[in-house]
Amino acid sequence: MDCPELISEIKNKLPDFSALCVQEDYPDQVCIKVSPEIFKGACFTLHKMLASPVMMLFALDERNGLNKFVINCVFVSYRRRQWITVSTDILQESAYFDSLAKTIYSASLFEREIWEMFGIQARGNPDLRRLHLHDEVWPQENYPLRKDFQKVHEGNLGEYKFSRVEGRGVFEVAVGPVHAGIIGPGHFRFSVSGEPIINLETRLGFTHRGVEKLFEGKLYSQAINLSESVCGNSVFAHSLAFAQAAEKISGLVISAQVAYLRGIFLELERMYNHVNDIGGIAIDVGFSFPAAFASIIKEAILQLNDSLCASRYLKKVNLVGGVSVDIDSAKKYLLLCSLKNIKKDFNELVKILNDSVSFMDRVDTTGILKRKTAQDLGVVGLVGRASGISTDLRRYFPGVYEEAKFKMITQESGDVLARLKVRALEFFESCRLIEEFSEKLVTGGNIRVNPEQKGGSALGYVEGCRGPVLYWLKTDSAGVIQRAKIVDASFHNWQGLTFAVLGNIIPDFPVCNKSFNLSYSGNDL
Repeated sequence: MDCPELISEIKNKLPDFSALCVQEDYPDQVCIKVSPEIFKGACFTLHKMLASPVMMLFALDERNGLNKFVINCVFVSYRRRQWITVSTDILQESAYFDSLAKTIYSASLFEREIWEMFGIQARGNPDLRRLHLHDEVWPQENYPLRKDFQKVHEGNLGEYKFSRVEGRGVFEVAVGPVHAGIIGPGHFRFSVSGEPIINLETRLGFTHRGVEKLFEGKLYSQAINLSESVCGNSVFAHSLAFAQAAEKISGLVISAQVAYLRGIFLELERMYNHVNDIGGIAIDVGFSFPAAFASIIKEAILQLNDSLCASRYLKKVNLVGGVSVDIDSAKKYLLLCSLKNIKKDFNELVKILNDSVSFMDRVDTTGILKRKTAQDLGVVGLVGRASGISTDLRRYFPGVYEEAKFKMITQESGDVLARLKVRALEFFESCRLIEEFSEKLVTGGNIRVNPEQKGGSALGYVEGCRGPVLYWLKTDSAGVIQRAKIVDASFHNWQGLTFAVLGNIIPDFPVCNKSFNLSYSGNDL
């Protein structure tokens, strides 16, 4: 099915639909330009037609010269293996667009973000509270992602309004933003009646660093280091998504050797995160021995990373146009031998957990996120797969994973146990993939091509350990970044946690939270 067929299908669902233009700049990307009047209808039609949540919704400031803002809404089509963007222009004098959030909940947080960062109102959205720019410290009418923003101007401060649950016997328990451990800062406000949680509201943004603004004005060589710093335990996934977007703009085609190497490093990153999370689930129910055992396995993987590329967390490996390190025969031998031992230890860890009746009793039926709720919220990645949503970018988009016959892991129950099982089974699948990719490596293969600096825009995407990591870049003719939009899976999934804990008791929150293992820094940006 090509673009005319896509447009025809949309028209069948939305008779008034009319595209201003349709562009297919890359085989995996289609952009449909529409008027503001039908933007909402076109987005809703694609949301239903593709069964896709809003994967990205973001603005561009093009007032300088063009007197307009641009709103882009991105959906994914697994059947077509394409990303579909609906785009509309709005004049700066009328900086608003019709809200999608009432009919597509997954657009809600994006609309709040656009309002606070650009001052563009999603008209009809009942909740435009700020996400990252906290009212108590950031004056009103300062919009940092506008091109003419230079510094914060003085203005009125405000107060964040939490949703309140009232009634006889209902009381609130506030936790954070400072926590006992070394996790990131986040505020959790529980409403309870007796012991069960009847509402949880999260407030994040405490680690907001203005990351997207920091990308602007940088060349690829500078910006890829920044992408590695967005989320500390997803260094490789973020730098890979960035590199893919830049390579598409530059017109680069990477070699098979680079694709296999990137696949190996991406799976190593997934493995150390998954085993770390499994250990975290064990420690949060007081099962310390397997938690310590998981730490040993994680350390073995980090040491393997260090031996392969001189970085425990895989920094400075990705380049735009390739990778900086190869795996020769000696490293390949080390990789496969280490993997054999790691897999043996991980098997033992899983057996210990499965054999503990008290552990299984704590995680089984705890923190259930129902499939329908997950779909309505737009939950993605590992958490979605544990609730029966069959989505994984590795499964649907062509490349080395298709060649290796990647097996997607799903569960149906949506509880802590399901999220643990997905991690365990994905760990074994990662081992298999690494073994298969390493067999395809050749000695002396080409691992780097210098990128050509070009103007354009493109989307890079990777299935990281939590789910999709997306980078949309726009550059000028000299290759300087004009706009970077980043979405980590955590941004989609924090809302899922607030529903998973309902009916559970507050002491179960840590294990529910760990089973999601969402990123503060990846969310706050």
